[in-house]
Amino acid sequence: MTAGANLDRFAARPVADGGTPVGEWTEWGRRFDELDLAACPALVVVAPHPDDETLGLGATMATLAARGIGVDVVSASDGGAAYPGLNGRDLEITRRAELDCATALLGIAEPTRLGLPDGRLTEHEAEITAELRRLLAQRPAGTWCAGTWRGDGHPDHEAVGRAVVAAAHGNAALALQYPVWMWHWAAPDDPAVPWEHARRMAVTAEALERKASAANCFRSQTRPGPGGAAAIVPPFALERLMTLGELVFL
Repeated sequence: MTAGANLDRFAARPVADGGTPVGEWTEWGRRFDELDLAACPALVVVAPHPDDETLGLGATMATLAARGIGVDVVSASDGGAAYPGLNGRDLEITRRAELDCATALLGIAEPTRLGLPDGRLTEHEAEITAELRRLLAQRPAGTWCAGTWRGDGHPDHEAVGRAVVAAAHGNAALALQYPVWMWHWAAPDDPAVPWEHARRMAVTAEALERKASAANCFRSQTRPGPGGAAAIVPPFALERLMTLGELVFL
């Protein structure tokens, strides 16, 4: 995979076009080994924007939290640039409240917020890495640190993925990467996806219910935007993420 290749693929396939139907994924039939959550001493989930952590790993977080495992969420930005032309500060306040709602429903503590500019996380990758290194140094050895996949096709998502890998290196942490937009632009057996490194997260039914409730907190993203603008995460995209379960790349 050449640098930026997945950015181009995502850009060429607008969300409004629907992407790969959920049925194609469910009919694929490929099975992935499960990652044993019993081996997780603590989990840090890093999100480029409020909602990525819930849509990507909400059930994993809820499963671990219910078992008494420490779970932290780090939100790199407050998501103020989701709708161009809208007052970014007002949207940030809304999205911060939505994230608080979601983490409470998942049973985890209030998130850490880095307050970096939405849409420009690539410029702040070193800062994200440094903050994660500081945080991981305070967590148990072997802590799992999960960020959006560095091939996800969105610049902010890929920047967070790279930062997670860099921060985990040398900190006795396990780097995990969870896809979000990959399910939209990729296809079953897509050669751009490292399927051989994929693992399924073994989550509980109760945790999946909590995830569904938490996802409903993000109304600014799942409902039509200002002036009737299309939702950032329209119903078919939300259904796809909720149906396909949770996957990480090692």
